[in-house]
Amino acid sequence: MSAAPKIAALRGGHVTLAAAADAFLATARTANPNTHRAYASAIDRVIALLGPGRPLADVTDAEIGTALAELWGERAPATWNRNRAAVASWLTWCQTKKHWAAPSVPAEAERRRERADETRAVAKSAIHRLLSRRDIPLREKTLWRMLYETAARAAEILALNVEDLDLEHRRAPVRSKGGAIEWVYWESGTAHLLPRLLRLPDGTSRTRGPLFLSERRPVPARRPAAADICPHTGRARLGYDRARVLLDTYAGLDLHQLRHSAATHLGEAEIPLQLIMGKTRHKNPRTALRYVKPGAEAIAAVTEHLAPPRRRY
Repeated sequence: MSAAPKIAALRGGHVTLAAAADAFLATARTANPNTHRAYASAIDRVIALLGPGRPLADVTDAEIGTALAELWGERAPATWNRNRAAVASWLTWCQTKKHWAAPSVPAEAERRRERADETRAVAKSAIHRLLSRRDIPLREKTLWRMLYETAARAAEILALNVEDLDLEHRRAPVRSKGGAIEWVYWESGTAHLLPRLLRLPDGTSRTRGPLFLSERRPVPARRPAAADICPHTGRARLGYDRARVLLDTYAGLDLHQLRHSAATHLGEAEIPLQLIMGKTRHKNPRTALRYVKPGAEAIAAVTEHLAPPRRRY
């Protein structure tokens, strides 16, 4: 007679939501600062709705689904999927790694289909018009210009500190998706704006702390880590969600479109694929080809070659 399979007993009935989140966010899978920040943002917002002091075991699947719907139910599919995945990863870790009694993301809160947008690349002229508007605040103008000129991911640029900047050589090291440290480079537009962004009211300049700051100082209940607070102003690092909302409000664009547009414009300028991969730091040529698909302006221009010969008189 075969032995019955071993079943790990559930435990941790005393563990609170806040404690479970802290334990998960201390694991190696969130060691990358960008990953940690993204996961913590989603998980903390769910916990704030449910109650940080509640036992993890007392929360139901339905409550998790309700919290997700309330926070991101009306958002774009990509935003829903990103935050849903962070919460699901946390709860799965609690169940499988710690064997705590924990809820799951309910079946009805399923991943949503993200539609491919063939018009994601923004015309270069449109980007320059946006960045020359006088109603755009300096912080947003600098961030958007930097995202475009570096062709970097938004999370990488938002994670930069002032002391990371090599202003003389117009570059800064960022931690990429895989955890490697890589250089990103900007041009004269960003170089002109950065000193203005760093200037303090007394005429001096910031020398340490987050490069892009939120509008206000954080409240005590949601005070971020010391590394995410500016020692000069006491303001916190600008978050991804807030940066995304601002670009959508001013221009109806997504942050990733600036990176995608930069790669597309390099492709339209007939820059070799190898150099485009170096700029965007893509490792797979197939992935880079997807980002350098010619935009509408380039396709319209090449169509001229199909026109009938001009008649001469």
